[in-house]
Amino acid sequence: MAHRPNPLIPGFHPDPSVVLVDGVYYLVTSTFEYLPGLPVYRSTDLVDWEPIGHVADRPEQVEVSSVATGAGVFAPTLRYHNGLFHVIVTVVGSPRGCVVYTATDPAGPWSDGVTINGLDGIDPDLVWDDDGTAYVTYSGLRLTGEDAGRHYGIEQVRVDLADGRTLESPRPLWSGSGLRFPEAPHLYRHGDHWYLVIAEGGTERGHAVSVARGPSVTGPFTGHPANPLLTASGSPRYVQNTGHADLVETPDGGWALVLLGVRPIGEAQAFSPLGRETFITDVTWTEDGWPVFASVDLAPRAGIESADFSFEDGTALDDPGWLAVRATPRSMAEVIDGHLVLRGRETGLDAPRPVFVGRRQRHLNADVATRADASDGVGGLAARYDEHHHFGLEAKTEDGATVVTAWGSVAGLRQEWRRSFPAGPVELGMELRTPAEAASTVRADRIRLTADGTPLAELDGRYWTAETCASFTGRVVGLYASEGTARFADFRCAGWETGPGTDQ
Repeated sequence: MAHRPNPLIPGFHPDPSVVLVDGVYYLVTSTFEYLPGLPVYRSTDLVDWEPIGHVADRPEQVEVSSVATGAGVFAPTLRYHNGLFHVIVTVVGSPRGCVVYTATDPAGPWSDGVTINGLDGIDPDLVWDDDGTAYVTYSGLRLTGEDAGRHYGIEQVRVDLADGRTLESPRPLWSGSGLRFPEAPHLYRHGDHWYLVIAEGGTERGHAVSVARGPSVTGPFTGHPANPLLTASGSPRYVQNTGHADLVETPDGGWALVLLGVRPIGEAQAFSPLGRETFITDVTWTEDGWPVFASVDLAPRAGIESADFSFEDGTALDDPGWLAVRATPRSMAEVIDGHLVLRGRETGLDAPRPVFVGRRQRHLNADVATRADASDGVGGLAARYDEHHHFGLEAKTEDGATVVTAWGSVAGLRQEWRRSFPAGPVELGMELRTPAEAASTVRADRIRLTADGTPLAELDGRYWTAETCASFTGRVVGLYASEGTARFADFRCAGWETGPGTDQ
């Protein structure tokens, strides 16, 4: 069994799909209402991953400017065929629908995408049979029409990728062991069989991986008698919600399963600050040809990961880690005279499209800081789960002083703490800490908000977690403006792990 870090890619990185091409691995994940969409990662060893770009770096590729929170760019599948990389994905709530993007280089540029008309569902998989016919296998959750909201299990259609159309009516394929929400299908040919791997049980604590096999890409499929073959449901495991899995060969000739999971804090396993992350586990095969999935063990990377941006040379926004909400980072921010400049629109983090650029929180312990100048506007440092759940620090000039307001917003209810500082730029900071195990039975992390080193508020992090916010995403921490022009000299963040799976 290989030793690999877990999570494999930390922070808000759900629904991973992976492909191996000429000895190199490429992986994409979901992004929902954030842009750029569908980050692409590269690795040569399934251990170290480098972000190399995004599939959707142009707004018109996904058209998420008006999608509801929790909709947008759902679960992608990444595949390679005849010299082209393909990503197929459903953009829920967008006129794009089910879209296939292609590229010769996974770093981009990617095509504008072709919509597959007549396909109504989510979590599409793309596979070709021996004669080159393309099939899309998907979760039959109806998104439109009179049947919107009804679920028809796992379905499949032949498609014409060039013309963007289905070639037949959808047919039922196989819908798991009877748990709710069969979804996330992926098809593979291995040995004498075609294998259908799906998720079921829902993407919360009941999440599971089940497997069936059949003689051809169209089946018929027979499920493993012991399904589900992988789940953390009802267990005390440190990684929960395990599911939505994709199989891939490993560098040593074995197999691995890349999948999503969460890291709930405390003995009660109640709250997961970072949302759904990408994990990995080993796969072996029995003599009669069934896969066996090892349990998903927690093994966070050691050391401190830092990202410091001074905004001095104007290239900081080129870093692929920046995100914005329903817009691109460069449409929200610009670098001028060594500062990141955000121009407010008299809307805060409650807005569907806030003036906000941020980065995923990747570690359960983190320090985040910025030097903010609010002499010409109102803005600051914030962490967002969605427009109803966020917290942060806002600076503005008032009566010849810099007034800093710390706040926490939960389901639209907001509490504030204010303090005045001398006029001019102010240092805004967040300290995010996991509690000692003895005190963490039902807690998440503790959040300390400071200005010029002075504590303004301490918050209970469980109110900004995947479970409380019922979100498909995760915490994104960054800079924002609500009025006028806010300037930021830098953005500094450092993260690390303690507790289970570490040596601390």
